Amino acid sequence: MTETADDLSAPLGQDKPRRKRRLRLPFTAMQLLAVMLGLFLVTFVGFAIFNKDPLGGEPMARMAIREPKATDEKPVASGHQEQGQAQGHASKQETREAAKQPSEQKTVTMIDGSTGTRHDVVIGAGDTADKGDAAAASAPPPVMAGIDPKLLEKSRYGMIPVVAGDLKPFNVYAADADRAKAAKMPVVAIVIGGLGVGAAKTTDAIMKLPAAVTLAFTPYGADPGKLAERARAQRHEIFLQIPMEPYDFPDNDPGPQTLLTSLTTDQNMDRLYWHLSRMQGYAGITNFMGARFIATDAAMQPVIREAAKRGLGFFDDGSSPRSIAPQVAGSQAMPFGKGDIAIDAVPTPTEIDRALNKLEAAARERGAAIGTASALPVSIERIGAWTRTLSDRGILLVPLTTVMLKSKSS
Repeated sequence: MTETADDLSAPLGQDKPRRKRRLRLPFTAMQLLAVMLGLFLVTFVGFAIFNKDPLGGEPMARMAIREPKATDEKPVASGHQEQGQAQGHASKQETREAAKQPSEQKTVTMIDGSTGTRHDVVIGAGDTADKGDAAAASAPPPVMAGIDPKLLEKSRYGMIPVVAGDLKPFNVYAADADRAKAAKMPVVAIVIGGLGVGAAKTTDAIMKLPAAVTLAFTPYGADPGKLAERARAQRHEIFLQIPMEPYDFPDNDPGPQTLLTSLTTDQNMDRLYWHLSRMQGYAGITNFMGARFIATDAAMQPVIREAAKRGLGFFDDGSSPRSIAPQVAGSQAMPFGKGDIAIDAVPTPTEIDRALNKLEAAARERGAAIGTASALPVSIERIGAWTRTLSDRGILLVPLTTVMLKSKSS
């Protein structure tokens, strides 16, 4: 009744004051945040898919070379020249500023994601100028001593191996071994990799390990050819390691001129020639990292075919369980070997000794076994001690090529 009385007593034409309605948004703050996050993710994924980067994020540096003006003086003859060689076209421009710059070298530390091994690589400015360009600004490496010139072919980077009639680099540069004895008893080969980067550790491997131990050199370092030449003088057999793309590239980067699954066959062949020219006298090539590359058929087929055509063997270090190298090498009827045990995957004396015992057991069981290791001081010391008594236990230590030939014949 009170409300009715109030309404009747209220003056005509005057409405009751209405409450103000608050403005409400059609969505909550959390919904707005979710929409913004979704837009960001869509933008990021679209950029990753449609932004073409065939070099896989490799670091690049660009250098501008100024044309010398007519008023410039002639550059000082210092012997330092900057050479730009992109897509096969060479050009040389020497300016006064370039002549004043000293020869630059940089050290790159690479970490192998599978073993944790650190590699300090010293490379010249020509190697770091542009990893996408296959050309290197430095002069071609000199031919090593004791190399048969008939087994060399000139490339734009230097001399690379070639077959000459019945002569093949694999057979000519294979280390001597008692192959008749090796055919009748269990044999073991050991491959020490990552050499050529550090002179001290490379020299230790050359001088402290038996000649039957095979040494694998990376194409980097100040002068890997000189160290490889010394290894051959000590009757070690040598292989050349070819940097190949790992699964976590470029976070784990083997180094300049790495063979990549994202490159064309011609680009990878160009990079392969660069590596092949860094030294001579090797019986074959092997992968340096490369878990993704060595498992990719389209990428590996041309590399194996080229190695076979040039009379080389191929050694798979056994680090990639998905490797297709055995099948591809078998189709080319080329000498092939695969690592069985990584001796210093855990670089302690106890674990290295345990791995060597496994290697010995594998040789007894299958007739041949191959172990891989790096040139760590503890590895060299334990391997050296193990090999000294190996023959007393009825097992023969042989170069890698001997095991490869024994596997092929069997």
